[in-house]
Amino acid sequence: MSSPQSVARVIHILEALCASSEPLSLADLSRSLETPKSSMAALLRGLVEADFVSVSDGVYQLAPGAFGLGSALLAARRRIQSSDLIRAGMRKLAERSGETVLLAVRDTSGTTLTYVDMIESHNAVRFSVALGDRRPLYCTAAGRVLLAAGTQADQRRYLKQLKPSRLTAATETDKRKLHEAIEAARQSGVAQTNSQAADAAAGTAAVLRNDAGEVLGALVLAAPTSRFQGRASALARLVLAAAADISRSLGYRP
Repeated sequence: MSSPQSVARVIHILEALCASSEPLSLADLSRSLETPKSSMAALLRGLVEADFVSVSDGVYQLAPGAFGLGSALLAARRRIQSSDLIRAGMRKLAERSGETVLLAVRDTSGTTLTYVDMIESHNAVRFSVALGDRRPLYCTAAGRVLLAAGTQADQRRYLKQLKPSRLTAATETDKRKLHEAIEAARQSGVAQTNSQAADAAAGTAAVLRNDAGEVLGALVLAAPTSRFQGRASALARLVLAAAADISRSLGYRP
């Protein structure tokens, strides 16, 4: 019960029971968490003894101890600013990737984004922007993933009024191809661009959400093209995982 794996399984059990609208059986929990019934039964016994879980007629649900812990966690969460949690996640991503990490938010105009926070890479050659800088949505990874996270009606309105211009020789201005890129981001949860808004600069982005599921902004990993090439898939996985971790810390549950 004290191993890291067991601790993780306990947390997953509590999360599964929290997410379910009805009590779950041992078989349900074993199947959904891909854990042997014998191991699951032992963990559940410990949770029942601690009053975190109750059992009746062979099914399990959360008990008063779990709700007390939840209340304590919510109180602690209120003492921590969301910006602190986001920045901590950005710092971890910067350390893991070695690249610059940005937070971008969509402007009220709906056509541009603003970079509002940054953890800069320690590499001599690195991507950097000034906080407060604005960029169009259509040619940035952050902009595309923010559009993808919105409604399709919003996307159609945006593309209808868009008059794209070339910021580099590679900037995509074909609206049909932009629509395809946004839809691809909608399906995968991540957007990537290379030399679209600035020469020799590549971006990978995924959205951050709060406990209500609302989009707070886009987490962006920005790198020189020279270090992006050959690492695109790995960087996409890093950003998706980091965005999921940050959103989770903010209370988001898919």
